[in-house]
Amino acid sequence: MSQKNINSKNYAVFILSHGRANNVITYKSLRESGYTGKIYIIIDDEDKTINEYYDIFKDQVIVFKKSDYKSKFDIMDNFDNNKVIVYARNACYDIARKLNLSYFFEYEDDYTQFLYRFPENNILKGLKIKNLDSIYDKMINLINETNINTIAFAQGGDFIGGIGSFVSNSYKRKAMNSFLFKVNKNANNDIKFLGRMNDDVNAFLNYGKIGKLFFQLGNIQLNQIQTQKNEGGNTDVYKKFGTYVKSFYSVMIEPSCCKISMMGDTNKRIHHTINWNNAVPKILDEKLKK
Repeated sequence: MSQKNINSKNYAVFILSHGRANNVITYKSLRESGYTGKIYIIIDDEDKTINEYYDIFKDQVIVFKKSDYKSKFDIMDNFDNNKVIVYARNACYDIARKLNLSYFFEYEDDYTQFLYRFPENNILKGLKIKNLDSIYDKMINLINETNINTIAFAQGGDFIGGIGSFVSNSYKRKAMNSFLFKVNKNANNDIKFLGRMNDDVNAFLNYGKIGKLFFQLGNIQLNQIQTQKNEGGNTDVYKKFGTYVKSFYSVMIEPSCCKISMMGDTNKRIHHTINWNNAVPKILDEKLKK
């Protein structure tokens, strides 16, 4: 067996959770989609339901000390609500190194489905995934053989507009919500997540401007429960501060390319908008070389 194939099996899925021991939906969705590998539930030591997680998931639970990470990244404000996912995100690399993993997938706990998206007779179709192991191996091969920093799945909002959205979103320079990372021996090379909220957008903007490669796969979509409809997780802080504050963290990170705007057609809501021409470096066509 080649070293590449050996490494491709040395990975796990991390599900980041808080206060939802009885409602870790992603775990069931992974198994239903054909994933047979290792899963770890990542929770912080300030979670009051730790024992419930252990009762249900046994040795698949990993508890990290939240205070260890309070000085390791910029929270970007002086608020006092620390029930947010960004601490867990920044703990994942260290956890992966302790487990001697080569790669890890980093997921939230509210994914209901993983879907193939494809055009058929000019209609955007969806088909439930049953071979997630095979997809993960291919993603790992891609990140191992290129300079890509992370790969993410698309989300439902990426396909508003149907077939036209699918074509324009096939590959995008962003990664939100779900991530695949290669484990670095040197912690200085880790991707750091910033900000109390919108930490995933903050990361791909902050690193994208210096040429780091964050990509979204448009033909694979994850479905998740609507934000603020599922108790626990980030819900408390979203309800307290609202979507304007959430989106404004990304404006603070990159005001040259990110602004606040309205999203949606009928049920409009405040959201961030990115001017991609100002956000990331471009690769010029060889014909322009002098």
